[in-house]
Amino acid sequence: MILTRIAISNGHWESLELDFTEAKLLLVTQYGDKLWYIDADGVANSEVLDWFAASEDISVSMEAVSSEGEQLQGNGFLHPNTAHKAAAIRGSGELKRSTV
Repeated sequence: MILTRIAISNGHWESLELDFTEAKLLLVTQYGDKLWYIDADGVANSEVLDWFAASEDISVSMEAVSSEGEQLQGNGFLHPNTAHKAAAIRGSGELKRSTV
């Protein structure tokens, strides 16, 4: 699923919009577990990537919107890739999904 908007919050930022060129939601069902991940490429928020690269607290609350208009909410961990201007959010728990 293609994402058009991602906002993250944690103890440092509140509803910070990530500026990216492409982001995808990946759902994995394995052994009865349902896991979710977001891969974002072309992240222009270098300050954000640098902060997460130096921080021990990488937990975030995330809100996103898909290209189909579906709204997503969940908690996870942001893993920056500063060299490639990319980030992955690994979900922790349920991903809430709703349509507008």
